[in-house]
Amino acid sequence: MPATSTYKRPIYTINDSLELLKQEIQIHLEGTTTHIAFEEKEAKLHAAFIEAERKVLEGLLSQYDINMPVISFDGKDYRQAVRCENTYISSVGPVRVERSLYRTKGQHGTICPMNLRAGMIEGQWTPRAAKQALFVVSSLTPYEGEKLFKELGAMQPSRISLDRLPKKLGACWEEKREIFEESLRVQLEVPEEAVTVGVSLDGVLIPMQGGKVLPGDSRYEEASCGSLTYYDEEGEALATRRYGRMPERKKITLKSFLAKEIEYALKCNPNLQLVKVADGARDNWKFLEEELPKGLSVLDFYHAAEHLKKAFEMAYGVDSQNANIEFFKYRTILRHDLCGIDKVIRKLRALVKKNPKKKLLKTELNYFKSNKHRCRYEELSAKHFPIGSGIVEATCKTLVSQRLKLSGMCWRMKGGQAIITFRALLHCYLFDDAWEMLSAEYKSEITPPKNIISFRNEARKIVSS
Repeated sequence: MPATSTYKRPIYTINDSLELLKQEIQIHLEGTTTHIAFEEKEAKLHAAFIEAERKVLEGLLSQYDINMPVISFDGKDYRQAVRCENTYISSVGPVRVERSLYRTKGQHGTICPMNLRAGMIEGQWTPRAAKQALFVVSSLTPYEGEKLFKELGAMQPSRISLDRLPKKLGACWEEKREIFEESLRVQLEVPEEAVTVGVSLDGVLIPMQGGKVLPGDSRYEEASCGSLTYYDEEGEALATRRYGRMPERKKITLKSFLAKEIEYALKCNPNLQLVKVADGARDNWKFLEEELPKGLSVLDFYHAAEHLKKAFEMAYGVDSQNANIEFFKYRTILRHDLCGIDKVIRKLRALVKKNPKKKLLKTELNYFKSNKHRCRYEELSAKHFPIGSGIVEATCKTLVSQRLKLSGMCWRMKGGQAIITFRALLHCYLFDDAWEMLSAEYKSEITPPKNIISFRNEARKIVSS
């Protein structure tokens, strides 16, 4: 038999609040406040509704409390230690509720049945309030989020609370990250129109707090970003999954995620053509070509064009007319000629012979020679395969740079990863599904101990007889 609370929030507080709301509505409907600006009326009416909702919410939340001498939780009996009031952050502002705290033998801390049964987040937030706050702070800084909530006129969490929440939730997510990711993965359907799946990875430098010289000392390290995109037969993108991780050696976690995503995609549709797109970083290609299933490899055309421009500038001089003419000529050849990469390599070889002392020019030649099999741009374009890593470049910008590289920012691993994780879920339209799983981690059922249940059952038999 489920335990019920013996504590009931005084009903008059709810009635009084509803009566005040009724009076406020009636005053405005009767037109006795025409001298007040409409904006002020709107604000007062909103505040009245919020206050009424807040009182009702206090009453609803109190129903999740348990006021018994003994309860059972996680296979142990807990005895009531104290009964006191506590203030929580709700979606309509602070709510204050009386609740019981319980302690078991040999344990210093206490548990709160009301928090567990209602699924209160980090012992401070109602689930809806925490979800709203996490949504906002994944897009805005805590300072901006504080101002936004204040303007909306419902809950008004502090900047400090908004800063702490994603870190706590991020830590909870990381504990079961692989389980959560697998659950989200199987919920995503491979588009029926998809004929190609493209995978890319890249990195972006972010300021990390080092603390070696001064507490605020910073250094830049590379966060990693990856994307998986489905394309139709015309080469149009149908759906994209984005992912990001804070600086990590060899991008181990990101690579593991991308490998599992590709495995699942090909399992759902074995006929998908896998296309791997990246810049010239050796570590990226070692993963893409050696650890992923067989597919087409493509050197990002825009990176290739940048190296081509650099080569001609080394040969003819920066901003020289000859450098620009040759660059545009061979850029077009590289992009639209079936033998473009061969012609580019021949041209660069000739330039190296003419300029033997320019060692960096030879470096650019070797760049194209080592990536020759990845530069079949005209052939790939004719089949509507992707030839650029624009999607993962955009991921680096929108997922990381626009939020983690604002003026004066300096990050630690825990806080930065939390923002990247939930920001990625927002971008992939998976935030609601992810929140459902994450918030469930804060919810547990509390029952009376077996001896109390047995006692109640016996009492019912006696009464019924």
